[in-house]
Amino acid sequence: MHSIGTEPLVLVPGLNCTATLFAAQIRALSAERSVIVAENRLDDTLEGMARRLLAQAPERFALGGLSMGGYVALSVMRLAPERVTRLALLDTTARPDTEEASANRRRLIALAEQGRFEDVHPVLWQRLVARERLSDRALEGQVRGMMVETGAEAFIRQQRAIMARPDARPLLPHIGVPTLVLVGEEDQITPLPIAEEMAAAIPASTLVVVPRCGHLSTMEQPEAVNAALAHWLARG
Repeated sequence: MHSIGTEPLVLVPGLNCTATLFAAQIRALSAERSVIVAENRLDDTLEGMARRLLAQAPERFALGGLSMGGYVALSVMRLAPERVTRLALLDTTARPDTEEASANRRRLIALAEQGRFEDVHPVLWQRLVARERLSDRALEGQVRGMMVETGAEAFIRQQRAIMARPDARPLLPHIGVPTLVLVGEEDQITPLPIAEEMAAAIPASTLVVVPRCGHLSTMEQPEAVNAALAHWLARG
C-alpha cells in the first residue's frame, strides 16, 4: 500500500545503466510510493529523453537522476518545472561537456561502431567506482550486465546526447523545489567541487557527500544513498 499523499518517484539512470542502478533504492522506497525508472535508451538528445519521461510520468512527481540521468532531470526542470515536486541530482553536473571529455566519448563511440563494444567497459570501469571497489567482481559484473542490456546502439545515442548537453548552470538559481545534491567522495567523473557548485547555486538544496564512494553511489553505498533519499523525500 502506498501512503496517501506520497508523490510518485521517477528515477533516471546514467550512461549504459538500467533499472539495476537503482535496485536498492527501489527496494527501500517502493513500500511508501510508486517508483518508476525512466527510459533513456531510445533518444539521442537529452530533450528527447526528457519529453519521453514527461509523456510517461504521472502529473506530479519527485525526480532523481544519476550522472546522465541528472542531465535529463535538469532538462525536465527546464521543460516542465511545475510538474516536479522535488529534485535529486546524484553524481552529476550542470556544466556542459569539456573538449577532453567529448574527445574521449568520440573514441568510445568509434569502438562501438567498429563492433568492439565489449572494449568500452574496461575503459569506463576504471573511473566509475572508488578505488577499493575496482576489484569487486560482483559489482563489476552488475555494471557489465547493464552495459550489455543497454547495447551499442543505445550507448552511441546516449553519448551523442551527453556531448550536446547545454550549460544548465543558469537554470540552477531558478529551481524552487527541495533539492538533494549527492556525490561520492571519490567520484572522478563529477567530483565534489562540481556538486558544491550546484548546491551553492540551488536555493533549497542540501549537499550530501558519501564516503568511500565513487561515481556509482547508488550501487557502491546503497544504504547511505537510501538514507539521503528518504530524508529528501520527507522534507516539506
